[in-house]
Parts: sequence; structure tokens; C-alpha cells
Amino acid sequence: MLPQAKRAVRQCYTPRHRATGSFAVKHITPQQLAELAQQAQQSPRQRANLNLHPQLDDPIQRLAIAMEPGTYVRPHRHQHTWELLYPLQGRFLVLHFDAAGTVIDRAVLGESAAVLENPAGGWHAVLSLDGGGVIFEVKHGPYMAIDAGDFAAWSPAADSADAIRLNNWYAIAQIGDRFSG
Repeated sequence: MLPQAKRAVRQCYTPRHRATGSFAVKHITPQQLAELAQQAQQSPRQRANLNLHPQLDDPIQRLAIAMEPGTYVRPHRHQHTWELLYPLQGRFLVLHFDAAGTVIDRAVLGESAAVLENPAGGWHAVLSLDGGGVIFEVKHGPYMAIDAGDFAAWSPAADSADAIRLNNWYAIAQIGDRFSG
């Protein structure tokens, strides 16, 4: 297991299971969402997740991700899978980019869109617009850390001073705009 994957597992809550016959129904309760949001607020990355999938090598990854407005999601792509996003609490801005970094799609989950599917290989970034926001994500597994080549070359790394500028730019970016780092 990758070191990042181990860290992610330790930071997860366990969803409630309710035995029903020969199978277990999984629930994420409002209390768990509140606890997850609180955990994100206390995290240096300002994110925390709760996995519904039992193992990181599960063929379908299903997870709730609490994200605070200050968290930086570097533009990236998942070449092997589509990704479905659904807001559980709060609003999330999702931007899609072409290879040069021009915004080609902009949607606010929880406002102008209820559900969004990122296509496989599509460059995208997510910005939490509200404190306590939790988004639900579904995509093909197994879990794979994002490869360096799957971060947009034009975007700053998370530890860069320009990352804050890009994160702030997300909120005002419109279709046709391009970040000038």
C-alpha cells in the first residue's frame, strides 16, 4: 500500500452498517457529515474523507470528502476513469480546462448543477465555496495517487506561493479565461 494511501485510510471514518438479512446497508449520518467537516477544518490540508468502499483496491471508489474553502485542488485528470461528483452539504465550483489551461466549462454544484460527471482524461479542479462543505465522489478503482504527469503542467504545485493565487482565481474564472501564473 502506498504511504499516501495508508495516511488516507487513517483519516477516514467508518460508515455505519446496518445488517439486513445477508447484506449490510451502509449509511452516512448527518452527525458523521458534521464530524467529517470538523475534521477537515482541523486538518492542514483542510480536507477529510469517509470511504464507503471497504478497501483501496475496490473496483469502484465511493467516498464523501469534506473540503473547506481554503483547500487547494490542483488541476488534474484521471486518465483511467470518469468521476461523478454530488454535493451533500454546501456548494462546490468545478472548473474544466483544456490542455493550455483555458476554462472550457464552469459549474456550481449545489446551485446550477445537482450532479456532475467529469469525463475520463478531463482536466478539472474543485473549489469548496462554503465552510462545512461535503462532496460525494464515485469513480473506478483501485485507488491510485495522481501521477505527476496528471497534474496540469501550467498549474502551481500545492506548496507553491502561486497555489493560493490560483485557488483565489478559481472563484472568478469564467469560460474562456486562462490563469496567468
